[in-house]
Amino acid sequence: MVMLDQHVKKELNNAELLQVAGGVSISGTLINAFTSAFKAVYNMGKDFGRSLRSAIKRKICN
Repeated sequence: MVMLDQHVKKELNNAELLQVAGGVSISGTLINAFTSAFKAVYNMGKDFGRSLRSAIKRKICN
C-alpha cells in the first residue's frame, strides 16, 4: 500500500505512454479571455478609424 505523502517514481514503457489521456480543454474562462481580447482590439480599430476620419474631414463631433 502506498501512502499519499510518498513519492513513487515509475518509468512508463511505450505501450503505457500511448494510453496516457490528457490534453487541452477549452473552458469558459479561456473563451471569455479571447472574446475580451478580440473586443479590445476591435474597439481600438474602431476608435482609430473614427479619429482618422474626423482628422481628415477636420470635423469634431459635439
